[in-house]
Amino acid sequence: MNIALHPHALERLAERGAIEEEVIATVLQGESFPAKFGRTGF
Repeated sequence: MNIALHPHALERLAERGAIEEEVIATVLQGESFPAKFGRTGF
């Protein structure tokens, strides 16, 4: 699976104290749920 983060999302990571590897691990291994506008949350 190819995961690409938008530049805005990368900026927000720093503001939230997270790193890109944590986001990717969550998408690959985390629990997913339906979110607004047909999106998927993790």
